Amino acid sequence: MSKVRVHNFSVSLDGYATGEGLTFDAPFGHAGSRLHQWFFGTSTFRAMQGAPDGSAGVDEAFAGRWGEGIGAEIMGRGKFGPQQGPWEDEEWRGWWGENPPFHTPVFVLTHHLRPSVTMEGGTTFHFVDASPREALELAREAAGGLDVRIGGGPTTVREFLVEDLVDHLHVVVVPIVLGRGVSLWEGLEGLDERFDVESVTTPSGVTHLTFTRPKQS
Repeated sequence: MSKVRVHNFSVSLDGYATGEGLTFDAPFGHAGSRLHQWFFGTSTFRAMQGAPDGSAGVDEAFAGRWGEGIGAEIMGRGKFGPQQGPWEDEEWRGWWGENPPFHTPVFVLTHHLRPSVTMEGGTTFHFVDASPREALELAREAAGGLDVRIGGGPTTVREFLVEDLVDHLHVVVVPIVLGRGVSLWEGLEGLDERFDVESVTTPSGVTHLTFTRPKQS
């Protein structure tokens, strides 16, 4: 069966994956871009921007696994955009421009449905009111045997972890303290007992943690 993966998911030292005050101009609230500075210099990020070069070190080795073997993504509504409640502006098509970096079907979890949005490069956003297991069933069917990525935000990733649906979790601990925001770890006591856990600290100052489900003997 295909795997369920989380990649390049940054959190602060105090466990927040986004700050407070999310708006159209501030997708991560008061955290700004601080959680993702480690990523911006990598070849993977620069390629997403259509730019050449970029780093090829350990941060890139982790960042570059983001798209390998992925056939569909699931994300929460907060990752797609800052609107809440009924859609007041269906012209909003996400933060990524006309050619988002996903290039797969993307299932956006929301209680307020709207028509699917087809973008350039093979990305189609489908808006579904579904539980994690129901959404995963839809995504697996769309992925055609490839893996499914859980893209965020922290509430969505946490819901899939609570349901024990994640096979590989890559978390990047960034040495900043946000003090407030949305926590990844809240209510996940004992999570480490389900996984093989490894860590690598890089010259950029971040620590890459990987939680991998043990192979069945």
